Amino acid sequence: MRLPPTPADNGVPPRQYVLMKLLLVPFAAAVCLGAALAADPAWIPFAPPVLQPGSESFTDLRHLNERFAGEHGVIAMKDARFVRSADGQTIRFWAVNGPPSAITDPAGLRNVARTLARHGVNLVRIHTPVFDKKGDIDTERIGRLRETVSAMKQEGIYTLFSIYFPLWLDPPADTPWLKGYDGRSHAFASLFFNPDFQARYREWWSALLNSRDANGLRLAEDPVVMGLEVQNEDSLFFWTFNEKNLPGPQLELFESQFATWLVTRHGSLDKALATWGSSPLPRDRPADRRMAFRPLWNIANERTPRDRDTARFLLETQTGFYREAIAFLRSSGFRGVITASNWTTADARVLGPLEKLSYLEGDFIDRHGYFAGAVKGENSEWSIRVGHTYADRSALRMEGDKPGVPRSFNHPVMDAEYNGRASMISETTWNRPNRHRGEAPLFYAAYGALQDTDAIVHFALDGADWSVKPNYFMQPWTLMAPTQLGQFPATALLYRRGLVRAGDVLADVRLTRNDLLDLKGTPLPQDAAFDELRLKEVPDGSGPVLPGQRLDPLIHFAGRTRVRLDAEVSGVDLQPLQPWINRSSQTVRSTTGELLLDYRQGILEVRAPAAQGVSGNLAARGPVDLPDFRIRSGLDPITILVVALDDQPLARSSRMLLQVMTEEQPTDWATETLSDGQKRITSLGRDPWQFNAPQGTVECLRPDAGSLRVTALDLNGVRKQPLGDARSIGLKSDVVYYLLER
Repeated sequence: MRLPPTPADNGVPPRQYVLMKLLLVPFAAAVCLGAALAADPAWIPFAPPVLQPGSESFTDLRHLNERFAGEHGVIAMKDARFVRSADGQTIRFWAVNGPPSAITDPAGLRNVARTLARHGVNLVRIHTPVFDKKGDIDTERIGRLRETVSAMKQEGIYTLFSIYFPLWLDPPADTPWLKGYDGRSHAFASLFFNPDFQARYREWWSALLNSRDANGLRLAEDPVVMGLEVQNEDSLFFWTFNEKNLPGPQLELFESQFATWLVTRHGSLDKALATWGSSPLPRDRPADRRMAFRPLWNIANERTPRDRDTARFLLETQTGFYREAIAFLRSSGFRGVITASNWTTADARVLGPLEKLSYLEGDFIDRHGYFAGAVKGENSEWSIRVGHTYADRSALRMEGDKPGVPRSFNHPVMDAEYNGRASMISETTWNRPNRHRGEAPLFYAAYGALQDTDAIVHFALDGADWSVKPNYFMQPWTLMAPTQLGQFPATALLYRRGLVRAGDVLADVRLTRNDLLDLKGTPLPQDAAFDELRLKEVPDGSGPVLPGQRLDPLIHFAGRTRVRLDAEVSGVDLQPLQPWINRSSQTVRSTTGELLLDYRQGILEVRAPAAQGVSGNLAARGPVDLPDFRIRSGLDPITILVVALDDQPLARSSRMLLQVMTEEQPTDWATETLSDGQKRITSLGRDPWQFNAPQGTVECLRPDAGSLRVTALDLNGVRKQPLGDARSIGLKSDVVYYLLER
């Protein structure tokens, strides 16, 4: 299979290059685990044994799922939340992208489903085409997808389908429904405006949704399908919409549609040009009823009358496509929830809200976001190779993407509620390599719960075993790793059960459609980079928000935010932020009092009744006193979390899970440190995974701590070794999970 193209092939700025997906990257089979031993005693092999039937696992969260997915009806949306339609119960999704298409046998699929359910997963996003590179329907693949859905269903795991992404389609020169392509270019933007392409697109969905399982049930009617995604990562407001990416016939078609729209709006093209008061563009052809598009940078930054008309046309086109596509999917009989797309834009403040405005055609708002360092090297956008350079990066310290730059206050976990819609982040992770990757699961769970995010979909499941998949390259998103799926038991429980409460609404932003179309933007841009040098410019809640101001991005670590994109009058209701955000101490406290982020030292404290722990640089912090536990460690990084397993507060719980994780690396992974603080990879290593040996103590502060028994569990959560009582638990070098019980 041809390797994914470089950014230059697509005309996309490298910093915003579309992340390659697992489907495009073949991997070699894993090497034997038996020969792999940790060379350094500080690094412990992470190779869980096969879980024996009948074993009692205290990390098994299968009971959180329904007996089978869809048991209580289709998933619907109510009051900005996902609910089960039959009983109205709210449901949050702790999810993964996967499973990989390489797993096709029934036994393998059942194994994957059981593994995911045990780790608290209740949704998979199946992100794969149902067509080949020419756009012809692949019936065999659809059959395999039905088998995957059935396997997941039996473990109480729902499915979200994403079947179109422009990188999957390279239309050959003789494609009648996509003229002008050459077999080497991707069909960015064309789906929005090309009716022939849209007809083929509907055929793909029909083939999938009309497929039947062994009992004859159509996929469209099966409540196991939680949702559908109209398309993945494409937008008329992103850099890929440009003259270079659209071949002549496609660009001319869209220019003709623009000209027709302008005649309707202004009466004639001459009147449009006169209204704009600007010179024609080189590609303008009024005599041929075609009008060109200014680049997105100019539209967002210069905002001329022509730019405002162009933005309005692009929005109407994009919104119209989503409206028609969703109506078609509904006509198929599908009753679950549907989202439009999930992409970013060329300008988060000005174009970002227009993108979200088009998404209001759907039932929920989706987005993507990755936390990554400055990885450099050939094809580093989707692979890890010897010779690549990178820098470790901590989100808890709000570090920039390379050493020496100011802190960056932008993170994918930052969420907002738009127009009363539920929210999902359907692709997210801390990219490898990064020694701080272990921050991710607790960070997502705690702040996802605080902001009342409805679904977090981790990218990406690449297999059912704990293999690093050594090859001449590795992919940077693997979930079958100690710091990721290895931390799901406690963090999935925290998120799904709401052990951290949702915060207060601190900002209510109202934006009129006309103001957005006049390109006035939003004070709460999503995915907009914001560094510490700019914090002095943001309002602190003590006065009105002035035009052009941006709200403090740290607001997302204190509480919730709401945005209304079609309000009658624009305005912002901002609560005082001083009680929660302290810039001098560089701390953010949640309105619930349950979360405290110290981004100076890089420490996150969780202080909820049924979930308590700490993550980050405990070496610098010293002892951390939580309501029911005192935690000490000399490590940076380390994450230690205690959750109640019996729905009781930790102060009186009779069964608790203590989970510990540090950092991970493949066996024999090697780097060299460069003069600028970055690292160069000299060896990718091999199986098995390793984690840095935990150090420290966890003291239970309850009066009855002496009567609480502590048992070390193995990597499957099965009893391994009694350790005494809970008054002072010395962390074992090879133990990740502990059971505390009365």
